[in-house]
Amino acid sequence: MLEIIHAAGWPIWPLIATSVLGLALVIERFLSLRTSLVFPQRLPGQVLELLRQKQDSPDAVLRLAGNSPLGRVLAEVLVNRKESNAYRLIAIEDVGKDVAHRLNRYLPALATIAVISPLMGLFGTVVGMIEIFGSYNPAGGDPAQLARGISIALYNTGLGIIIAVPALIFHRYFRSRVEHFLHLMEREASVLNRLVSHEAAL
Repeated sequence: MLEIIHAAGWPIWPLIATSVLGLALVIERFLSLRTSLVFPQRLPGQVLELLRQKQDSPDAVLRLAGNSPLGRVLAEVLVNRKESNAYRLIAIEDVGKDVAHRLNRYLPALATIAVISPLMGLFGTVVGMIEIFGSYNPAGGDPAQLARGISIALYNTGLGIIIAVPALIFHRYFRSRVEHFLHLMEREASVLNRLVSHEAAL
């Protein structure tokens, strides 16, 4: 491994730093976007039971809001249950936007890594080409410098692509996961909102 890093030259170091950052972001998003943290399966049923038993006290709603992103959306419905339906929908949408922003955290950075990694690899290729052209002189070429230039060009190009492809795949995967969670939250909030509206009409 050290031999590869030495052969790739100094342009490899920014790529290594980028790969470490990308790996850290992927691990963080895997941990943060777990279903148990974002969308606890039993929570909607527990909220409905809380509402039926008239136990939706301010403390209970506050605990619900701190439970998970889903809990925060459902808590907003309960907090505004005495308001008009139009007002309640606006409040739910506002909280939903904030939840969506938090769930999408770091995904733009992952997309940036997917875009710039090939460009950084291309920069390494340019440095390698400079080494190659620098190996020629009127008296003849320097085989060692020529070989080093080729190594720099190929290793940096390859590593840039190796970093970019997984980063792009994980970015698309996490975006799809976030959109799925947001769809489920919207559905559960709509169900709870209809129930609250029905009770208010009685």
